Amino acid sequence: MGLPSFSGLRSKKHSEDVSVTPPNKTYDDNNGIVETATGSESDDFAAIDPHSGVKRGLKTRHLSMMALAGIIGPGLLIGSGGALSRGGPAALIIGFGVIGILAFSIMQSLGELTTLYPTGGAFTGLSARFVDKAFGVAVGWNYFIIWFCVLANEYNVISSIMVDWSDKVPIWGYFLIFWVAFTIFQMLGVETFGEAEFWLALIKLVGLIAFFLFSLVYASGGVIGREALGFTYWRDPGAFTDGFKGVASVFVFCSTFYAGVESVAVAATETKNPRRAVPLAIRQVFIRIVVVYMGSAFFFGLVCPANAPGLVGGESRALRSPMTVALQNAGWQGGVHLINAFILITCLSAVNSSIYIASRTVLFMAQDGMAPKFLGWTSKRGVPIPAIIFTNLFGALSMMNVDKGASEAYGYIVNLSGVSTFLVWAGISFTHIRFRSAWKAQGHSPEELPFRSMLYPYNAWFGLGANVFLAFIQGWSTFAPFDAGLFVDAYILLPLFGVIYVVYKFVFKTHRARSATVDLVSGRRRDLDEARADALASGDQVDPKLPFWKKMWASL
Repeated sequence: MGLPSFSGLRSKKHSEDVSVTPPNKTYDDNNGIVETATGSESDDFAAIDPHSGVKRGLKTRHLSMMALAGIIGPGLLIGSGGALSRGGPAALIIGFGVIGILAFSIMQSLGELTTLYPTGGAFTGLSARFVDKAFGVAVGWNYFIIWFCVLANEYNVISSIMVDWSDKVPIWGYFLIFWVAFTIFQMLGVETFGEAEFWLALIKLVGLIAFFLFSLVYASGGVIGREALGFTYWRDPGAFTDGFKGVASVFVFCSTFYAGVESVAVAATETKNPRRAVPLAIRQVFIRIVVVYMGSAFFFGLVCPANAPGLVGGESRALRSPMTVALQNAGWQGGVHLINAFILITCLSAVNSSIYIASRTVLFMAQDGMAPKFLGWTSKRGVPIPAIIFTNLFGALSMMNVDKGASEAYGYIVNLSGVSTFLVWAGISFTHIRFRSAWKAQGHSPEELPFRSMLYPYNAWFGLGANVFLAFIQGWSTFAPFDAGLFVDAYILLPLFGVIYVVYKFVFKTHRARSATVDLVSGRRRDLDEARADALASGDQVDPKLPFWKKMWASL
């Protein structure tokens, strides 16, 4: 079983204008082998990606769990407390709902692109290919900004939790301990990362579902000594705490919580079977939106009052989650330690994922000439060591916590990264539109695509328009009363995107991609597991001496 035949990939009208290196082999769909852009069939089945040098070690279940619960960390569990306080429970649901619809739209566009092109630098490389290399540079660096901000926030939370448990070690000391530990862990390779993410993400899902069940019991009067809450907190302090201004401020937080759903595109290059794994992961994002995000929005607002002390600001350096407030209000004062332990587990996963996503982003950019060249190097084991160290250095931003309270430091960094999420998502939608234009111009039909975006072109144009609109409105709350510091924090990355684009375009004289001649071949490959199937079909044996339980585990 193979990809759709590549024999028709060049434009039927403009084939002589397409400047790509002709693949060495052409096969048809009947024998399950296809034309490759890498030059040989063995490149498709190589354990190390021949273009980027990374190892194709992630299994389908790894990518699926990343789509379901990857990068869920302090943003959702703690940052939602700030969103709840600023907007109220109704605003929280509206924010999660609107951004959820937007995220689903973006994932449809990304699914179509990534399933067809699982290699080639994810959507940063595709933006450079189908729009303009300068545009890809701007998208890539904004995406990197998102993840070093998220990384700093996660180090901030981990250090704060450890100080809360024991202040014998200073906060910067805890940061250094975790910094070294995560650096070493990332060097172990993508298979270790994938396995760790699978189990940590599973724990996150189980923990959230357990809290949802507790919330139902608590709200319905099942906690001994506590009256049924019902929707008390929707009446007092109210569904909305600050009207439309509060709703607008929630969008920034929610966009940061959702950041990461697009990470499956970054991981696709290191996935063994992207044709099977990527579409499955894209579809599972819908479950994530409904269960994880909308479920959290509903239950957090149900059992935690928006005016609970400590959700935002305060003199304490500690960060409080709506989950902690709910357990304490239910009468379990020691519940704070359970929630802190749960948050610590999610932070371990989130830091791990942040370093992975950001390092691969800058790795692919460096290999495409969009970042310093030294960041594009990988070891023989497929580990991008310089990119990992470079990315992890930005975790030092968490040391804002030394001078600022943890909550205040968290708020600054969230606002800084929020607008970048909208800009990157708009870039993905625009790249999808440009790809479809090229696909049509070169004589192809949507039926040839291995994964087709729902409701195209409406969803792509919706994603583009909505993200541009939200990028401008997300800092609306800083206007009245005007706060110069928060205004700069909310909007500084808007002109930065333009500056990066214009400067790179001027210096390197890049040109807009032409639909009729853009490369539609490079970056496509077959699944690694097809090599195993081919070997079995030819009579070869694959490790026949493996114990039965190892064969079962490998099949997963």
